[in-house]
Amino acid sequence: MAHIESTPSRLVLKDGSTTVTLDKSSNSATLQQKILLWKKKPVEFPLDDIDDIAVKSEMDGLSGAPIFHSVMHRRSGQTTVLTTEEPDAAEATVRQLREFVGLH
Repeated sequence: MAHIESTPSRLVLKDGSTTVTLDKSSNSATLQQKILLWKKKPVEFPLDDIDDIAVKSEMDGLSGAPIFHSVMHRRSGQTTVLTTEEPDAAEATVRQLREFVGLH
């Protein structure tokens, strides 16, 4: 399950190798990810660039089991997987992120 710390002006989501910081006071979002042991360069963009946050499901190729991700879509066309969780946990994560950025 994703770990979310939230205040009225700032939300930090941590899940595995992904950390997303949403900051209303600076109108910015920062995405930090690691691949194996290496940290990728942080990506920063305006909160206004986020046009959707949703749950995406897919089937695992080996087991055929459903996998649920919370994903963030930006106006620039980029989609980023934020978490991989159980369906109810992914829905709760998405609901909290959408509420924070004002997507209803």
